[in-house]
Amino acid sequence: MTMRWMRAGLVAAAVLVLTSCIPLPRIGGAPPAPIADRDINMRGNCVQTEEDGFHENAQVVVNNNTVQSLSWRIAVGKRGTCSFDYAEFRQTQRKPHIEMRARDGSSCKLLMWQEPRRVTLAHVGCERRCTPGIYEEAWPVMFEPNTGACVRR
Repeated sequence: MTMRWMRAGLVAAAVLVLTSCIPLPRIGGAPPAPIADRDINMRGNCVQTEEDGFHENAQVVVNNNTVQSLSWRIAVGKRGTCSFDYAEFRQTQRKPHIEMRARDGSSCKLLMWQEPRRVTLAHVGCERRCTPGIYEEAWPVMFEPNTGACVRR
């Protein structure tokens, strides 16, 4: 199983939690905030290439759940790319998760949320920002919340 498929499973689980706003289970101490209620403050810089040629290059600055800059490029091997730039989006939501909508009126949205060990940046409905035929393989990017680096697998 490739890392992209494992990542897809994690993202699918997180999206389910986000859409239902169910808090994480309590494991001693104070209960954690639901995933969607976590504030994001991060300078993210993730550049990595997987064994199968999947490449991501993502930089994002978020202060108090407000996106200040964003540049994200995804390459699916040598078959094509997807591209997302801050100037092409407007932030429409800060909580319970960050949401940015494309300024061109398309259905393209960028979503960002924080879990205890990762901040996920995902796209929804953004096929037009990708080379035809690769969108289903263009997975989200995940950052370490404390350092902003790529989540290590």
